[in-house]
Order: sequence, then C-alpha cells, then structure tokens
Amino acid sequence: MTTASPGTSTAASSSAAASSDAAFLTDFHHVATFGATDNDGVDRQALTLEDKQSRDWMRGWAEGNGFEVRVDAIGNMFVCLELVPDAPYVLIGSHLDSQPLGGRFDGAYGVIAALFAALRVKENVAESGQKPRFNIAVVNWFNEEGGRFAPSIMGSSVYAGLFDLDEMLAVQDLEGTSVAEALAAIGYNGTDAPPEAISYAEIHIEQGRILEREATNIGVVESSWYTQKLDIDVLGEQSHTGATAMADRHDALVAGAKIVLAVADVVNEFADEALMSSVGQHVVEPNSPIVVPRRVHMVADLRSSDPDIVKAARDTLHQQIASIALEHDITIKVEDFDVRGKLYFPETGVELAEKAVANEGLSIRRLETMAGHDSVAMNHRVPAVMMFVPSVDGVSHCEREFTTDEDMIRGLGVLTNVATELVNGELSEDREGEVWVGKSVAEARA
Repeated sequence: MTTASPGTSTAASSSAAASSDAAFLTDFHHVATFGATDNDGVDRQALTLEDKQSRDWMRGWAEGNGFEVRVDAIGNMFVCLELVPDAPYVLIGSHLDSQPLGGRFDGAYGVIAALFAALRVKENVAESGQKPRFNIAVVNWFNEEGGRFAPSIMGSSVYAGLFDLDEMLAVQDLEGTSVAEALAAIGYNGTDAPPEAISYAEIHIEQGRILEREATNIGVVESSWYTQKLDIDVLGEQSHTGATAMADRHDALVAGAKIVLAVADVVNEFADEALMSSVGQHVVEPNSPIVVPRRVHMVADLRSSDPDIVKAARDTLHQQIASIALEHDITIKVEDFDVRGKLYFPETGVELAEKAVANEGLSIRRLETMAGHDSVAMNHRVPAVMMFVPSVDGVSHCEREFTTDEDMIRGLGVLTNVATELVNGELSEDREGEVWVGKSVAEARA
C-alpha cells in the first residue's frame, strides 16, 4: 500500500480546480458563438433562434452533468439538483438573452458561472458526505433584457409575483408576435412547476467602472436604484413633405425630438450623476422619406438612488411635454411604465458575500446597482445576494463590453463559496414567514 505525501491532496485539489476553471472558460466562450457579431459581441434577443441555441446548449450541459431541467410557463429554465428531498431550492443564475448588438458577458457570464458553481457544490457534497439543508438550481431567466419584449426582467418578475403571467404572455414585439407565440415557436413554452426558492444569488459584470477604477476584485450590491419609465405616444398628422406648408404641419417627429432633448436636459436640474435619463426606443410612423411623421412612440427611462429625484424629474417632464404638445398643436399621451422602487438587499447576504470574498483572498466593496437585474425582482420574494466583477472601461450593452478571464474565474470562486453557504442554510432565517419582502428605503432608515 502506497502512502500519499502530505502535499498530494492539495496538489490534486488545485489541479481539479484548474481543470474546472478551464472547462468554464471553454464553455463560456463557446456560448458566445451563439448570435456572435463581427465585432465580438452577440445579438441573442429573447426567443430568437440564437436564444434557442443557447437554451439547447444549457439543456444538454445539464443533462450531461446529471441535473434535471424544468421550463415553466413564462420560459424560465431551471437546472435542478435535489440534495434534500422535499426541501426548497437555492437559486443561482442570470440570463442568456442579450440586447441587439450587445455584449457577450452581460447575463451569460452569470448563468454559466452558476452552472459550474452548482456542479462544484454537487461534487463537494458527494466527496464530503455532508448533508446540506437545501437543494440547488441554476436559472436562466426569460427576457431579462427587454430588447424584444417590454418590460425587461420579465421572467424573474413573473416568478416573484410582480408581473401577471397571462399579461406577459400576451405582450407583443414590434412585429406583432406575442411572447406565447414566440415561446411555442422555439419549443420553450414549458409546463413544468418551477422549484420553490429559499434564497437567490447572482453574479454579473458591473456595467460600470467603479471596481476597475479602484482596482477592486468584487462588488456586492447593498441596494437598487429607484427606476421608472415613461411610455410616450406623440400623435401628429401625416402629410406630404414637399407640398404641405410648414405652418400647416403637425410633425410628430419634430415634437418627439424636443421631448428627447427635454429628457436629456432634465438631469441638469440635479447634482452631477444624481439622475440618469435616456430615450432608448423610438417607433416612427409611417417612416417614409416623403411623409411628415404622424406618430412617434418612445420610452423614456429615469433612474436615481433617491426616489424623490425621479419623481421631481417626472413632474418636470410632464409639464414640458404638455407645453410641446400645445406648441405643435398635437396630442401627446404619457403613461407611467415599469416603476421599480428602491430596495435594500439583506445585510446578512452582503456580509455573506464579504466573507466569501475574504475566503478567496480577494478585495471587495459595497455598491448600489443603477441597472436592473433579476436579483432585484427576486429580492422581493426571497433574500437575494448580488455580486459584480469588473467591467473594462465600464462599457455594457455594446459589442466592446469586456471582462477578463481572470476576473470571471475569481467571480466563479466567490459564487461557489456563496452557493455552498446558502445550501447549508445561510439567509434562510431572513425570510419573513413564507414570503421575503425586500426592505424599502423607509424600512431601512427606521
């Protein structure tokens, strides 16, 4: 009988970790080929054929590694591992869909890192013989991006009870295809019951440059910004661009352009970086080179850490839009849309992430998230942990979005650590009865 040297176990463990890291990177860069663009980005909008490719890959990965795959009625994919019969599940994951001409890291990194973290949890449980308290499942949330179907963060919001399932299935894209039709078209109109969550964790690229600027390895989210959109319909009158006198025109696009500038300029009424605003989508009708536009539909986006700032900016824009409508003798309809309150993530979850980072010998800092994420929706239902890895130049929703392999590997290690703690029972005591309610600003300050 040969006795192993004291360093054998450590060396074998290091070799296994390196092999797992390499496999993760191989799979991550392979998934980035689904919908790949010429400039190293991806165009993998929800329920397109490219999205189906990534979903099929995930299904194959899960089945090949001994996980059960479930797809619910809104198209969320769950890769489940039962460790404790009849126990609820720790959910970890993100989303595989992208923006048009988007980046290959946003969302996909979090899903693929979660798959490998869950696999490591599975292997560690088998090797140690220890019995955890909860099961684990990796989730690919449907339509987080909202590029094809609005609103965004759709699948996780349906799961969390924030959006109505039937209403979301009826949502149509610009071509008139409904979510229900698109799910059926690619074979992901599921009927499975989703796993019951006990907690949730997500890792994501920062989409900002704080971590890069401060040379910090990991960010942990302690709160989400207050956000809201304005659905704006500018209704003018269609007419001939050459024959109609300028004084007789009711040009929806000219009025719409003034609204876009008003949305951009409203930030100047507040401190620097206190408010983010944009108009990201426009639909112009009839969109003919010789016709004065009769209609412009747009969605304005307002975000701030301070809810009162968003509300003040909204009121200012309502007044300015009313003046623009009067000036151009047209009708402009404005409706509140996709309003998300500011919530705090559980302090125990923040501390859990900080402990996990310390165990990995890395640096960490607390952040707010200005962007919306599935973790924000899930934080309404169960205690959620949200972590960031650095983004080069802070660029996102863009083909040149980039995060290094080294930073992705560091994040995978941290997520594995967090997932291990969660299946062993961390955060389970943070639930308020059967349903977790993320803290509002008022509750957090009380």
